[in-house]
Amino acid sequence: MNDGVILSCADLNALIESLRAEGRRTIGPVARDGVIVYDDLESIDDLPAGMSDEAAPGHYRLARRDDDALFGYAVGPHSWKRFLHAPVQRLWRSEGERAAARVLAEPLSQEKTAFIAVRGCELAAIAVQDRVLGEGETVDRHYRARRDNAFLVAVDCGTANGGCFCVSMGTGPEASGAYDIALTEILEGEHRFLARAGSEAGQALLRNLPQRAATAEDIRAAREVVARTAQHMGRAMPVGNVRELLARNPDHPRWDDVAARCLSCANCTMVCPTCFCTSVDEASALDGSGTARVRRWDSCFTMDFSYVHGGGVRSSVSARYRQWMTHKLSSWFDQFGTSGCVGCGRCIVWCPVGIDITEEVRAIQASERETEARHGNA
Repeated sequence: MNDGVILSCADLNALIESLRAEGRRTIGPVARDGVIVYDDLESIDDLPAGMSDEAAPGHYRLARRDDDALFGYAVGPHSWKRFLHAPVQRLWRSEGERAAARVLAEPLSQEKTAFIAVRGCELAAIAVQDRVLGEGETVDRHYRARRDNAFLVAVDCGTANGGCFCVSMGTGPEASGAYDIALTEILEGEHRFLARAGSEAGQALLRNLPQRAATAEDIRAAREVVARTAQHMGRAMPVGNVRELLARNPDHPRWDDVAARCLSCANCTMVCPTCFCTSVDEASALDGSGTARVRRWDSCFTMDFSYVHGGGVRSSVSARYRQWMTHKLSSWFDQFGTSGCVGCGRCIVWCPVGIDITEEVRAIQASERETEARHGNA
């Protein structure tokens, strides 16, 4: 952890005000409808002070803390993906009729944003989406425009819920990677934040804020916050080469076992911060004056997603679940050089029947080892 400066709660409010003064839309955690969602912030008064989250497979509840922590929760159902890779995106529209029609590309977003309280797993997810959508030969121009206009204020996790397994994925709880400013909330003694810059823009903003130099005690307390959180993960991805494990088990009976429980509802893909599947719809104005092509989030769990002439490629629930999990943890490496999972645990928590991706990997791994042991003793 790099040395930084100390901000008070009032100073943190000044940070938000400075971002708003730059013309940025400031977005961060808000407690609403019994969950933590990401929405517009005007000041620290909008943050979920004193709130925490209780989560387990298929279970999520907000709970009251015994302190006034502003970031004392883990993650809710929203991810930053919805502000970068929009759930609904018009790609182009046409105006006029027949020979006089003009095709107009959808303008790129010019909105400047600031994301407040981006967790380590979420930074890792944005980095994955950068590789998928923002780099290479097939750049998504709408994603790239939004990403280039985003200022990231990260927060080290001071708590973990029952779905978290970022430590085993190497993505948290400390914020790392591409951010502009990272904060560690310290509740020991004075309520304060250790702030460190991760970019020139972040450094320039911090330089103009009220602050004091961080002491050795501040740095020690911040390190303890991260270390304590790392020791209280809700679960862990099994140790071993998961990529190869899934690649060599396409016909494992566990796929049918999980299919008997899976509702194929697509909740896991909708809350996942890295899933990027979409479908395209085309619509015509009723008066024939124009048409539009619109892209929408879709899911590999829907029956029609793999449809080709004659039917769907993956007609069974077991085939669709296998596709999702094997892509996420195995073949994603072949496409993008990284895992598609960052250990946020949303797919576990927001699955109506509590299917746990780490448990499914563990079950396949355990049965394979049992088979190897039997053959070794034969």
